[in-house]
Amino acid sequence: MNNSIITPIIQEIREILDEARKNVAREVNNELIVSYWKIGEIIVRYEQNDNIRAKYGEQTLKQMSKILTNEFGKGFSRSNLQNMRAFYLSYENCQTVSGKLSWSHYCELLSVADKDKRSFYEKEAINSNWSVRELKRQISTSLYERLLLSKGDVNKQQVLDLSLKGIEIAEPKDIIKDPYVFEFLGIPEDKPIMESDLEKALIQQIEKFLLELGRGFMFVGTQQRITINNTHYFADMVFYNKPLKSYVIIELKTSKLMPEAVGQLNMYLNYYENEVNDEGDNKPIGIILCTDKDALAAEYALGGLSSNIFASKYTYYIPDKEQLIAEVEKVINQWNEDKD
Repeated sequence: MNNSIITPIIQEIREILDEARKNVAREVNNELIVSYWKIGEIIVRYEQNDNIRAKYGEQTLKQMSKILTNEFGKGFSRSNLQNMRAFYLSYENCQTVSGKLSWSHYCELLSVADKDKRSFYEKEAINSNWSVRELKRQISTSLYERLLLSKGDVNKQQVLDLSLKGIEIAEPKDIIKDPYVFEFLGIPEDKPIMESDLEKALIQQIEKFLLELGRGFMFVGTQQRITINNTHYFADMVFYNKPLKSYVIIELKTSKLMPEAVGQLNMYLNYYENEVNDEGDNKPIGIILCTDKDALAAEYALGGLSSNIFASKYTYYIPDKEQLIAEVEKVINQWNEDKD
């Protein structure tokens, strides 16, 4: 039989089988998560009935682990049984558990004690289709706190919105973080680096950089030429954000924020709006990534220009989680005082 006839037949069969396998995997995952929730409920119920006394609890779980492993195989270690117990206590309504996440996702989420914060990471893991490794990185780099601090005027309503909906991308400021974390580059904090070398390092790790930028970013290119009156300029990095339907121009600075960088970026944005934008595209967005910024200097540099220009710091190491939490609490407490 002619290959031109066989090929489309095989392709259709392949698509049917691939979809069937995905459906089976989803069903297995759903059943597994529900089963683990029910096992957690059983453990908690016996504890509450005082059949498993506190001082014997660990020994009981150890014995249960050995019996269940012998009978059903892997998946019933003592630590996993503890996770099942914590899973039930954290999600007392089984209907609120999403089958879009794996058991490994939920084991990572259980490490987040704060209910609102855990809910945020759960929503974002679903919305952004994070792998377990990506979820773990976002938790370790304190994405939740960084997003709240980026908003400047954080309040309890914003905390509630993040926990219920995850990140809602409706306007340019919704895609901004402060600071951005580039720990995946492996560059020592005190090592001098040229802007061109930083750019090359980010390109080599473009998948991780896109993850750090957030949902909806598509890479366009580096050193994108902009010609004005026969003079060539080059934008460091250009992306397109699909939810906002906007080009995003990123300028990399290996120093603190300087006013001239703002003016240059504003020129790039005006050029893209007039010369590059297609019908349906919104105004381009500019982000200056710098090592440091003075709040007052940034206010004067950005004041009066397009509201689509932002300046954010970046760091080569994972920020101190407790310090970020303290900063968020400080801002919220200040908001409460001002409100009263």
